[in-house]
Parts: sequence; C-alpha cells; structure tokens
Amino acid sequence: MVFQEESMANEKNDNHTVLNTDIQGEVKIADDVVAAIAAIAAEEVEGVGKTAGGIGRTLMAYVGVKTKDSGVRVEVVGDIVHVDLTITVRYGYSIPTVSGKVQEKVKGAIENMTGLNVSDINIRISGIEMNGDSEE
Repeated sequence: MVFQEESMANEKNDNHTVLNTDIQGEVKIADDVVAAIAAIAAEEVEGVGKTAGGIGRTLMAYVGVKTKDSGVRVEVVGDIVHVDLTITVRYGYSIPTVSGKVQEKVKGAIENMTGLNVSDINIRISGIEMNGDSEE
C-alpha cells in the first residue's frame, strides 16, 4: 500500500487500479489479481473443466512467472472491468447453463473482492473435458 497526503479518485496506472479510500492513502489492485479472481471463481462452477492454461498458470502469472496464455484477460478502465475468459466444459453439462453460472460467479467474486464494477464477461468454450481428464 502506498500512502499519500491526498485521497485519489479511481484511476488506472500500468496494470493496476488505484481505489479511492476514506482515509489517507490508496489501495492498488494489479490486473493480474483481478484475472486470478476470475479464474478461481470460474473453476469453482460445477461443469467447468478448467480455464485455458489452468489455474496453475494463472497463479504463476500472478507471482510474476509469465506464461503464453492463462485463458483469462481483464481490462480495467477506471472502476469498470471487462473480462475475456476461455474455459472447457465437462461432458454432459449444458454449455449455456454453465456459461451463465460462470458469468454470475465471476462478476460476484470480482465485485465483492475489489469493489470494481464488471461490465461484461465474454466466455469462449475451447473444448469438452471428459470425466477423468485433468491434463493441460
């Protein structure tokens, strides 16, 4: 946390969001943190196989190990978040139902944990996962 004498309005600075607080100082949330929240929330939904790249890659990206594609992209402008999410769906589950639940879960998690507003969550289904499939 970085302390300053003046309170700042929400703004975006190089891959993080600055939140206005009631006390002196500011809270910065890295875009990678918002992406990790989205990935974890998506993988908690019944019927989701995994996010592209899996949660391991998303968490590795969070700690600074960059990977080619984590399956989650977020864009934060002011206090508005846009999410692009690539997932697999387990065989036998309704893709529209699972996608709707993922959108609800991801929106709730990001808004509750960060105070940011989610404007849209675009979901791309990259495959069907058979029971017992867990390889990347």
